[in-house]
Amino acid sequence: MSDLQANKDETTVDRQSSSSVDLDGPSPLRKMISVASIAAGIQFGWALQLSLLTPYPSVGYFSDRCTSRFGRRRPFIAMGALLVAVSVVLIGYAADFGHSMGDNIDKPVKMRAVVIFALGFWILDVANNTLQGPCRAFLGDLAAGDAKKTRTANAFFSFFMAVGNVLGYAAGSYTNLYKIFPFTMTKACDIYCANLKSCFFLSITLLLVVTIIALWYVEDKQWSPKADSDNEKTPFFGEIFGAFKVMKRPMWMLLIVTALNWIAWFPFLLYDTDWMGREVYGGDSKGDDKMKKLYNQGIHVGALGLMLNSIVLGVMSLGIEGISRKMGGAKRLWGAVNIILAVCLAMTVLVTKKAEEHRRIAGPMALPTDGIRAGALTLFALLGIPLAITFSIPFALASIISSSSGAGEGLSLGVLNMAIVIPQMIVSFGVGPIDALFGGENLPGFVVGAIAAAISSIVAFTVLP
Repeated sequence: MSDLQANKDETTVDRQSSSSVDLDGPSPLRKMISVASIAAGIQFGWALQLSLLTPYPSVGYFSDRCTSRFGRRRPFIAMGALLVAVSVVLIGYAADFGHSMGDNIDKPVKMRAVVIFALGFWILDVANNTLQGPCRAFLGDLAAGDAKKTRTANAFFSFFMAVGNVLGYAAGSYTNLYKIFPFTMTKACDIYCANLKSCFFLSITLLLVVTIIALWYVEDKQWSPKADSDNEKTPFFGEIFGAFKVMKRPMWMLLIVTALNWIAWFPFLLYDTDWMGREVYGGDSKGDDKMKKLYNQGIHVGALGLMLNSIVLGVMSLGIEGISRKMGGAKRLWGAVNIILAVCLAMTVLVTKKAEEHRRIAGPMALPTDGIRAGALTLFALLGIPLAITFSIPFALASIISSSSGAGEGLSLGVLNMAIVIPQMIVSFGVGPIDALFGGENLPGFVVGAIAAAISSIVAFTVLP
């Protein structure tokens, strides 16, 4: 028995040793694709919410230092997936929970349901960050410092985000989805609410399936702090601010280009369908029934534009590595597509003016011509090209820079996320008053975005490593 036990121990040691050696080098691309596929589950639910990620560096910081025997990233990914499922249930069943707690279904405002919905939405925001940040850091770990694999892995992440978007928009546009889940209709939940619940059920299923497969299939190396490391005692906030203090020039340049890039993107991502309903179709969400109908028609066409945008995003994501090589590097590609971003945002002015001119001639209730509608949809589609780069190249560069500098992968990505969320906050507070000065139109924000995109292109070409 002792010999048998000894043999078992030796086998276990051999397997652990072999696994450790395998995890030290770059992993096969198929494993990276498995981890990247979680993005589809993340983005499915996110597309249904039509919201944006609010990232915090804390998740990256703690995942860098996680000593769990399951690995550094897998515990956070599993926790994030579970939180997403909980949040989606809270959002989907907010009306039912509110009714069971005393909401009157005949009243237009149901306060308990609103509170539950807001709680679920907040949890969803945190959960998506808990899930997405470690996923990207995990891809960096799997690439093991290989720049080409890092870029390819993040390109696949961008591709699966596009897949999730397409699935989310398609599910959201199908009005009879509730018939698949008839139990979703209740006294407090009408057809629209039941469709939303059904979408969430599909979203949870996709997310849990791809997450379980990835966490089962892909090994995550257990991290052990160095015995002589003094940095492990550094307080969390000290580590965050310390990261800014010791950042080298390449990382600072990456943060600047990223911040400018998101100043350009955020006005359009926030108001794209509103622009279609208001400026292109000439409708008004607060007007009479005819104006509301026009506005809703524009919103539906804008949703089609988002679908086209996601398709182009997915196709472009698969070609990033090859195009990057032909153009002489990631920074040139990023600089070039930011020019496309600037031109597309500037062209929204032309499309808007053409639509206004048509309404002056044909009447205020006239629908835009096929040419105007095609022009607007073309802009939506073309913007999928720079969006694919925005979702992949900055994160790949952050992983490469952190690998060469010895900085923590998760912390570096968290710092990069701050260069995304701070511009979003600035735009959120600034674009509204600017638009109000010009009669509530969306064009001033788009023009600001076009200028920021042009500047980010110049900076990318000149200062990025």
